[in-house]
Amino acid sequence: MGNYIDATEYARKIESGELSPVELVQSAIDKAERLNPTINAIVHERFDKALAEANSPQLAKTIFHGVPVLVKDLGAEIAGEPHTQGSALLKHFDYRAQVDSHIYKRLKRAGLIAIGRTNCPEFGTTITTEPVAFGPTRNPWNTNFSAGGSSGGSAAAVAAGIVTIAHGNDGGGSIRIPASACGLVGLKPTRGRVSLGPAETEHWAGASVDHVLSATVRDSATLLDILSGYESGDPYVAPHTTNSFADLLRVNQGPLRIGFLDRPLMADARPNEECSQAVRICIRLLEEMGHHIEDAYPKALEDDKFPGHFINFVSAMVATDVANWSVLLDSPLDVTQLEPTNQFYYAVGMALSAPSYLQIINYFGQFRRQVLRFWDEEHFDVLVTPTLAKPPAEIGYLADPVESSTRVLEYLQFTPQFNITGQPAISLPLGISATGLPIGVQLVANYGREDLLLSLANSLETVSSFADALPKL
Repeated sequence: MGNYIDATEYARKIESGELSPVELVQSAIDKAERLNPTINAIVHERFDKALAEANSPQLAKTIFHGVPVLVKDLGAEIAGEPHTQGSALLKHFDYRAQVDSHIYKRLKRAGLIAIGRTNCPEFGTTITTEPVAFGPTRNPWNTNFSAGGSSGGSAAAVAAGIVTIAHGNDGGGSIRIPASACGLVGLKPTRGRVSLGPAETEHWAGASVDHVLSATVRDSATLLDILSGYESGDPYVAPHTTNSFADLLRVNQGPLRIGFLDRPLMADARPNEECSQAVRICIRLLEEMGHHIEDAYPKALEDDKFPGHFINFVSAMVATDVANWSVLLDSPLDVTQLEPTNQFYYAVGMALSAPSYLQIINYFGQFRRQVLRFWDEEHFDVLVTPTLAKPPAEIGYLADPVESSTRVLEYLQFTPQFNITGQPAISLPLGISATGLPIGVQLVANYGREDLLLSLANSLETVSSFADALPKL
């Protein structure tokens, strides 16, 4: 890990008396006030409340006692705080969450202190964070470039050093993609690992999962210990692990059988040499560790029907979001005020019949079984791919009101498939572009095997020290 101070180390400093919670929270606020005008990561501040919590005798004196955190403004509700989901419409209503989410309750019980909520695209439906409601979040590595999405505000804040960990969620790559763009660790857990309740039963039919973005693997593992666990009424339950994820980081997994895919498979997608090179770097490191590498991947990923079905699925979810918000606000949403991409998704979603939607769900079920054969029947342990098909895009490129859908598909080649299968997948910052921007590599494990991913990621972090390469702002 080198010289980088992560949340785990800050917690140790608080426990030893080297720092106080108030000092650490004030430091994060000072950084936010200095850096946020440039990167636009935080859209709802709770600085005064955070300082009061840091000074409160009721502050939980547990593992992350007094460590500051940021929470994405999509899900993870905080009672009484704005919840606008990157939407100008919801911003206009000034909606405030009615209850604390289980996620926020677990963060509080661990002693973490939320200093604000972070920027995201409207309804989280694209891979860049440039909402009309709040403006673009900029990449701390180069502010002319996107921080990714949809958890772009969280990623930018961690990469800039405002906080060491920030909440995100991932329905098609929305943790992994900004992690790739900003040089961070981004784990999408197994479906059902983290509860979305009580306000939500599920999001995107189980495709969306919550976790954090971090600079170190051990922070990601420890936060997974904090956030994971069944809550009453959850529709999915991830396989139970006997030991904590943090304790499993240094478990020797033995020689693993690892397949790789270094080129996109969707129609008309051209390989990017820099992203392919990042995969080859990862493969070389894994070979040096003694793992068995094969040029192999799940053939089901070649199915050219997947992109269309996924777009229709997202469209149905947007139409459902609009309906749900209309009920919650007791006022029909004016869909003409949505951003152009979401107007398109809404129209497509409203045009889908119930049988058509259920046929998509049935297709996803068959797709899931076919993909998982790679692990269950062919007995591979891990698949390695690029996280994105291209290095980070410039601000504006992926948010163009006319070309955005086509351009997003140029990038979105490797992540949404594993939201549909429910498998855990992690993005690690193992490459760098010619322009000096991070390039992430994705590792995918079998259902429920975050332990294997985190252990492997910890080994790769040890040999590459990627946390120390973060931008110095």
